[in-house]
Amino acid sequence: MTDQRILANSAVMAAGTVFSRASGFIRSALLVAALGAAIRGDLFSIANTLPNMVYILLAGGIFNAVLVPQLVRRIKEDPDGGDAYASRVITLSALFLGTVTVLLVVLAPALLSLYLDDRYLDPDRSEHLESIITLTRWCLPQVFFYGMYVLIGQVLNARGRFGPMMWAPIANNALSIAMLVTYLLVWGPVGDGPQQDEALGTSQELLLGLGSTLGIVAQLLVLLPYLRRSGFVYRPRFDFRDPELRKTLALGVWTVLFVVVTQAAYLVVVKLASGGAVDGGTGYTVYSSSLLIMMVPHSIVTVSLATAILPRLSSYAHEDRLGKLGSTVGSTLRTSLALVLPFAVLLPVVAGDVAGFAFGWGGGEDTAASIAPTLALFGPALAFFTVHYFMLRGFYAMEMTRLVFFIQVAVSATNVLVATLLVPTRPPEETAPMLVVAYLSSYAVGAVVSFVLLRRRVGGLETPQLLRFLARMSLVLAAAGAAAWLVELSLAGLGDRPGPLVGLVRGGASASVGLAVVLVGARLLRVGEVTTLVDTVAARLRRR
Repeated sequence: MTDQRILANSAVMAAGTVFSRASGFIRSALLVAALGAAIRGDLFSIANTLPNMVYILLAGGIFNAVLVPQLVRRIKEDPDGGDAYASRVITLSALFLGTVTVLLVVLAPALLSLYLDDRYLDPDRSEHLESIITLTRWCLPQVFFYGMYVLIGQVLNARGRFGPMMWAPIANNALSIAMLVTYLLVWGPVGDGPQQDEALGTSQELLLGLGSTLGIVAQLLVLLPYLRRSGFVYRPRFDFRDPELRKTLALGVWTVLFVVVTQAAYLVVVKLASGGAVDGGTGYTVYSSSLLIMMVPHSIVTVSLATAILPRLSSYAHEDRLGKLGSTVGSTLRTSLALVLPFAVLLPVVAGDVAGFAFGWGGGEDTAASIAPTLALFGPALAFFTVHYFMLRGFYAMEMTRLVFFIQVAVSATNVLVATLLVPTRPPEETAPMLVVAYLSSYAVGAVVSFVLLRRRVGGLETPQLLRFLARMSLVLAAAGAAAWLVELSLAGLGDRPGPLVGLVRGGASASVGLAVVLVGARLLRVGEVTTLVDTVAARLRRR
């Protein structure tokens, strides 16, 4: 079982993530209400794609994979607790991110040509193209602030301060919500009318682009007081010849290649998605909005647990205690799946209601209905993504970034292959769902390959315990899914295109019944991973 210290650290991060994701959920709902899920929504969503790519890659890739193990080692071994090393990394990263940001702003039109559907280049789409270029240039400075936020957050994590990085996005979401409320007050909701396919005006571009970037600036600024309280004082250092820094950069080469492969695949996804919206079907806004909802349990559960165990995994790897590393990954994976699998099973059942509640505001019931099939498919995809994510934390702790790169080649190649085979053969309204099928397929491959390779490397991942857990959970989840479906069926008379209120009532009732069955079934079948979590939460509540 996952020990109490990991659960405690995870709980701190999860609490911050719950509030962060809740505010992010409101932001996403307001965005769809303001801009819709067609071309106008895609203009803003795609403009924000590149900064968000950088954030995801830095948070889950370069800084997290390479920097945390190095920081943990330097904190233990250096007389100054790793302060000089961290200062060098921050200085070098700031110079790098600043240079990259300037280049991206200058090259924005060329970059957009890589992942926009060719029809955006048609003369009758010139206003749309100019709008997305302007929006992208307003959003690209986020690259610098996202990068520095992730870097400072990882310095805090390596020093055992896990909470601030999870709470800081609330400041970003608060500014974004204020921006979108202002937009709605000035221009009103887009509804399901023809405005969804129109370009944005100059004032709208300024408000959306600048407001988004200021939110990321606020997110970074929130972390700075906590950095000083952790005992670390930043002093600019330009002595980049440090041997350990060279080692970090050498390890980072493979992670940069990992980034390149991942983004090449994602560019294909964005290009295919942008074409779906142009044809009047489901596009990038539908795909990214659904992905955002899927990432709620991932961020609350998986990222919190993985972030909490990474310093410990790095210590085990440094001490060559690979058996202990494997058992920690295995037990923490089961704990994460105990929370993720119910979501993966219940989301397809209640997807229509979740979409109605999240995106059916302002007369957007048709928009919500177009999102529901994509959202439903992301549920099962989350289970495979979770397994793959935890396996990579084990490789990162052992600094096996070269192997991770080759695993990611297989994942990205599968994603591109399945997407390019499915999307052109299906009608435009199925563009986003087919992209999720490609996503699911790619992480199914990644989960199997990474699990087998890590198990072989560390000598075991408590596989027998995992198989027993999955066998019992399968029975519990089958009953939970059936119970939730019966509730949906009994309330079908409320409508097949629910608005927010119906979505909340029917979806909430179905999900609640399903979760109740999970808790009772786990107790009856003695699924320890679930019952331990429930007992831990209950004990904390009683103490309060």
